[in-house]
Amino acid sequence: MSKDVSIVDIVVHLHPESSHDDREAIDAQLRALDGVMSVHFSEENHPHALIVAYNPDVISSESVLGEIRNVDSRAVMAGL
Repeated sequence: MSKDVSIVDIVVHLHPESSHDDREAIDAQLRALDGVMSVHFSEENHPHALIVAYNPDVISSESVLGEIRNVDSRAVMAGL
């Protein structure tokens, strides 16, 4: 019997002055976290927004945002 896995998406907006290097660092840090399933930036349409899919049974949205704020202290969670 398989166990169901919960997956939640959140949208986080980075500060407009965040750089491509900042986005790469955020991507790498988030992908290394247990419970984070995917990280997606929309470089063409919204380069300062990212969608993070995660398992809330493993990691909280506050922890995800905290990791992002290690690179961009002005990042804000918008929800989804």
